[in-house]
Amino acid sequence: MSFSKPNRSAATVSLTRVDPAPGSGICVTCLDGCEGPCEIGRSALRGREMIYPQPFGKVTSGSEKDYPIDFSHFNIQGTCVGAVGVEADPDIATFPAVDCSTAVGRDGSIKLDFPVFTGAVGSTEIARVNWEEMAIGAAISGIIVVAGENICGMDPQAEFKNGKISKSPEMERRIEAFKKWYDGKGGIIIQANVEDTKLGVPEYVIEKLGIEIFELKWGQGAKDIGGEVKLPSLERALELKKRDYIVLPDPTNPAVQEAFKAGGITEFERHSRLGMVDEESFYRAVEYLRKVGAKYVTLKTGAYRPADLARAIKYSSEAKIDLLTIDGAGGGTGMSPWRMMNEWGIPTVELECLAYRMCERLKAKGAYIPPIAIAGGLSLEDHIFKAIALGAPYVKAICLGRAMMAAAMVAKTHGKLMAEKMELEGEDIEKGYLKLFAVGAQLKERFGADFSKLPAGAIGMYSYVDRLRQGLQQFMAGARKFALQYMDRNDLVALTRDAAEISGIPYVMESDQEEIDKILA
Repeated sequence: MSFSKPNRSAATVSLTRVDPAPGSGICVTCLDGCEGPCEIGRSALRGREMIYPQPFGKVTSGSEKDYPIDFSHFNIQGTCVGAVGVEADPDIATFPAVDCSTAVGRDGSIKLDFPVFTGAVGSTEIARVNWEEMAIGAAISGIIVVAGENICGMDPQAEFKNGKISKSPEMERRIEAFKKWYDGKGGIIIQANVEDTKLGVPEYVIEKLGIEIFELKWGQGAKDIGGEVKLPSLERALELKKRDYIVLPDPTNPAVQEAFKAGGITEFERHSRLGMVDEESFYRAVEYLRKVGAKYVTLKTGAYRPADLARAIKYSSEAKIDLLTIDGAGGGTGMSPWRMMNEWGIPTVELECLAYRMCERLKAKGAYIPPIAIAGGLSLEDHIFKAIALGAPYVKAICLGRAMMAAAMVAKTHGKLMAEKMELEGEDIEKGYLKLFAVGAQLKERFGADFSKLPAGAIGMYSYVDRLRQGLQQFMAGARKFALQYMDRNDLVALTRDAAEISGIPYVMESDQEEIDKILA
């Protein structure tokens, strides 16, 4: 049985003529004369362009590999007995009474109204055009939004002094969009990679723009290399080459320039460098960020091998960072090689189970365990419940990357259509929003005249979070857990022996055996 689907995918706009061989993905009969709609055939014409999901810059992508174990291999344990966190009274222990708020930070001082935050919304075009919707959506939802890597370096209007960033209108726009609607819960995180550090982004956003939460990045669940974007013009490619990015093909090469003018090359690729993790340099980096004014320092790591996960947890413990986000394979992206997204790294369930074991070992020694967030292919309330319970008591929040952006983009699209309809009818957009969004009246009551200033995408993201909140409240009430801190691994049951073995969660036919014996005795 093959878990993969090579050589054909909607992500690369490719398909096969007939059913393929399961391992190679090549048509069982590859016909001389076929135009080649598969990835191999399209690569024969477009080469390296076919490494990436299409159309690049306009889509987000997630792995389509069927991993042997995922969160569907666990079910949530309900009970008809008692209530934890409130009085066991049917008139009090109702599902709307469930408290879904959480907190991260060494001292728990970063408060979130709901235990989710966005993925890193960075330098890709799809991230840039949807930033305002996601930042404002996060602000009004009381959650965290993450501004990803390379924003300053990719800013066409950025100004530099002695090789360091001195002004980035794009970064300023992003921060201002969030702060304008920030209401005391959640926050904005700025992320940095190798190039950001070389350009002085940490100092710029902390000292000049007042950022309090800064994130170091080792990687993400969709790739184990640096980020990449496509560049549509020779001028843009030369600009970023000058800013010391890796640009392919080399735009300074005369032959490449001629090929671009002739149409053989239609775009350039900008790549980031690989980060090189070292324990002492990590501690120095954390200490330096605090020295220049970061109130909170966080780390984002990807689906690397187990030893690297151990490094992330141990180093984060020693440095006493404020949040560690662990991103499992299968996680979404706007800029990762398609085959890499499917074929590298440790899937989310296995990665979280490994992290739990490591945290238990360190906890037994009395070590500090930073608040942990889990990412990687999660989208709905059952995912949130299971991921928090599986990693309890260490997992405090869930990163929803593609899901958050999907909600914002869909609402933005419908908002645009509604705006056009309202204009034709001579009506105000506020009236259209109240028709379009189920949460419209709720937000109108909260923001009054400012309601119509909210981007439709932000309202849609708020609406999505609102749905997740009620769904999670219902699951938690069914488990009789009325606040997140009461959730634990006993709230789950494994549906297969493999899931039980990997996780340590009891197999369904062996669950509750001690209590069963007591009851029946």
